[in-house]
Amino acid sequence: MATVIPIVDEIKSKALEVYVKEFGDEADICVCAPGRVNLIGEHTDYNEGFVLPMALPMVTVMVGKRNNIDKCKIISINETLGSENWVEFEPSPRKSIKKGEPKWANYVKGCIAYFFCDVPCFNAVIASSVPVGAGLSSSAALEVATYTFLETLIGKQTKKLEDKASSCQRVEHDFANVPCGIMDQFISVMGKEGYALLLDCRDLSTKLIPMSQIDDYVFLIINSNAPHKLSSSAYCDRRDSCYEAAKKLNKKSLREASMSDIKVLQSQNVSETMIKRARHVVTEIQRTIDAVNALENGDFSKFGQLMNESHDSLKNDYEVSSVELDTLVSAAREIEGVLGSRLTGAGFGGCTVSLLKKDVINEVIDHIRAKYPGNATFYIAQPAMGARVLTI
Repeated sequence: MATVIPIVDEIKSKALEVYVKEFGDEADICVCAPGRVNLIGEHTDYNEGFVLPMALPMVTVMVGKRNNIDKCKIISINETLGSENWVEFEPSPRKSIKKGEPKWANYVKGCIAYFFCDVPCFNAVIASSVPVGAGLSSSAALEVATYTFLETLIGKQTKKLEDKASSCQRVEHDFANVPCGIMDQFISVMGKEGYALLLDCRDLSTKLIPMSQIDDYVFLIINSNAPHKLSSSAYCDRRDSCYEAAKKLNKKSLREASMSDIKVLQSQNVSETMIKRARHVVTEIQRTIDAVNALENGDFSKFGQLMNESHDSLKNDYEVSSVELDTLVSAAREIEGVLGSRLTGAGFGGCTVSLLKKDVINEVIDHIRAKYPGNATFYIAQPAMGARVLTI
């Protein structure tokens, strides 16, 4: 069977219990923010294209209270390691907050540093069901949960949700040294139950896409548990190849390119690698648009077909798949009732996402376990809610 994702109340209860145990008091603030899976639109973000993520039922919870002293004291409960990690620091002045150890605390520090005003000192406990290192955006969940906690702590909300997401992205850039796009933070902030989120990475406009007939289907997320092998240099090579292709076409970005422009590149005798990279981006942007139309029409079969085409393009043109991911995708596609399967995230490790009918879940899991030599982990998900304040 698939791993049972702990419900929010279970994670909240654990965090509240630890808070009482460690601080001798009861928390009066409780918030959460979800991880995400990108359904389609891979490596399009830095090309000013479209992405289509959905929020997951896996969340990071943060509970706490003002402590009336001059330091913040925070505990992170890491279920994987079975340990509790402490951090203590002064949150003021915000501009003087420095990165350090443990690394998870840098996300919290960064949120305070880039918050829209000073915050009082507080005690807090953080717990999460978002797996670390799986490409399901555990870092954005932590950032957005922290930012939501700070808003609740001072009783003021960021005026624009876009600004909240952008601040959390800045944390990732400056406090974690990860030059990520904006997708993860946007969906964690803006996710809505029963909807995917179309994000235009050129102007950062968003549109909630209803999944009105999703009840008969689920998304099966499979963690290959193979470490990401896509180095920063490989990522930069692909990004730079796209930028260079756009430049040769006199385009601001490949968002403005079409398949006829791919033929123009071919006539310029550029490298086959550049042609393949550009072709993936151009076709993936169109696939994302088509996928939105399919969802709005309730056509999940078409959506699944586009997922398959996306993976094949990521494998053959963008070359960011791996033996592990291809094995998982191929095995999933062999079962009738699986509408589509693809890698999700940057690639070379991490997870796949498959759209399938509910009544074949067990058959798919059993088949993949028989075919996949590694120790895969399975999660069943439907589009969930974004960041929110929880009752205690």
